Amino acid sequence: MAEALKPLGIELRHFAVLIELVNQGPTMQRDLATATGSDKAGIMRVVDDLERKGLAARKAVPGDRRARAVEITPEGLELFDAAHVAAEPLTERLVAELKPGEPEQLADLLTRFAHPAGVEA
Repeated sequence: MAEALKPLGIELRHFAVLIELVNQGPTMQRDLATATGSDKAGIMRVVDDLERKGLAARKAVPGDRRARAVEITPEGLELFDAAHVAAEPLTERLVAELKPGEPEQLADLLTRFAHPAGVEA
């Protein structure tokens, strides 16, 4: 996946944050850290990178002058879509040996693992 993302100018850690922003909408940095398994300093570096590239922006949170939520930009959404296209050949290779129906089962299991029912992100 790292090789598929390299021509787009991002790393897997950037893509992980973009995935969360697409799935969750504007998200607090601490929540991005939790969702991606990063620490506070690491997520700050990733968000800084995404901001420098114009792929995400920090926005004020209404009602909390100190808090900032991170949201994906239109450019970030374009890159997110391009990353999915770049990953398609990899995905096809990964599931090539599975039997009919198993790729969908795997996707369902991985989704349930990443987002357990009843657990807030």
